[in-house]
Amino acid sequence: MSVTAVVGANWGDEGKGKLTDVLAAQSNYVVRYQGGSNAGHTIINQFGKFQLHMLPSGVFYPNVVNVLGPGVALNIVDFLREREELIARGVPEPKIFVSDRAQIVLPYHKLFDHLEEQRLGKEKFGSTKAGIAPFYSDKYLKIGVQVADLYEPSYLRKRIESSLVSKNVLLRNLYGNPEFKIDDLLEELLKKAEQLKPFVCDTTHLLQNAINKGEPILVEGQLGALRDPDHGIYPYSTSSSTLAGFASVGAGVPPYEIKKIVTVVKAYSSCVGAGPFVSEIQGVDANELREKGGDAGEYGATTGRPRRMGWFDGVATKYGCMLQGATEIALTNLDVLGYLDEIPICTAYQVDGESTTHFPVSAKLDQAKPVFDKLPGWKEDITGVRTFKELPKHAQNYILYIEKIIDVPVKWISVGPKRDQIIERD
Repeated sequence: MSVTAVVGANWGDEGKGKLTDVLAAQSNYVVRYQGGSNAGHTIINQFGKFQLHMLPSGVFYPNVVNVLGPGVALNIVDFLREREELIARGVPEPKIFVSDRAQIVLPYHKLFDHLEEQRLGKEKFGSTKAGIAPFYSDKYLKIGVQVADLYEPSYLRKRIESSLVSKNVLLRNLYGNPEFKIDDLLEELLKKAEQLKPFVCDTTHLLQNAINKGEPILVEGQLGALRDPDHGIYPYSTSSSTLAGFASVGAGVPPYEIKKIVTVVKAYSSCVGAGPFVSEIQGVDANELREKGGDAGEYGATTGRPRRMGWFDGVATKYGCMLQGATEIALTNLDVLGYLDEIPICTAYQVDGESTTHFPVSAKLDQAKPVFDKLPGWKEDITGVRTFKELPKHAQNYILYIEKIIDVPVKWISVGPKRDQIIERD
């Protein structure tokens, strides 16, 4: 068996959690390989509706081993709370392992995230204030703290002391905030370390051994390709790579083992946070699409903020699928569009007076204007459909049109929020 990646094509919020939940049934391992609790995956199953932020999406299957890899931004408090909440709601205790090389989101990361967004005012990036940018900044400045450091107290003290030197200067002189005291930080951190200890292991060896045995592994990405810091809409990006190519690094698996890349695409567009959004719609049209979208409307799983809404963006989606190396597409939320007489699709951008189907660099995106085609809607409830042939003809044509634009086969079609509301297309 090989490794399958589930990743997003756009801004995030594409429905990756549901796809991971569906595909986890065929996997022995489900692995988070980047990001932290700054975004959420919504899953609806026999236990209820859940929004996972820190846990892998395989936690509802007792036979699946769930892994937080070395590339993850580990918020220990969120991890422990989410796990306890699952068990309290009747979910069988999941098997979870945390990499001893994963780095930890510390209290000062969240504080600096909040203070910097506050300082930026109107120029802010729309951060979720989960501490992710300050965390990754420390990681690449080499002043971060790994999980393994928690169990070496004298070494841990030196790591945090070194980090606090500059941080306390900034807190005092830039933000006018009280300084952090190392003893208070250490006391709380060591308590959490004991609670975390049963889950800690060398996950890289764990997964390498699984590969050698031919066991199926599913790796899940957070957010989408347009949030990648190198290839996405910079600086309106996240701080870790959202691409399937990073799964090798963030999970600790050989790149040649990733054979299948399921790229999740929403049947329309949505976005949380600031930055260019070419196919965005406003007013009544946006509100109607937002309220009909998903199980409880289009609101951020982490922030609760109303998502910005737009029609399907073929330019951005084709670019995102190319970046991900998509081998197949999972199209989600198709059922949401059933109220429309006709459905706009963005097929090109107007940039500098010319039409293009190439996704522009960030500096050009604010100038880009969408070029729309319109397809007839199907005006039917399709939530009970389970085969492609049973879909209304106009719904089939909508899928085929998207497939033609992005030039990747649509293998999966989600027609509702529940686990069984999905079509696997031959």
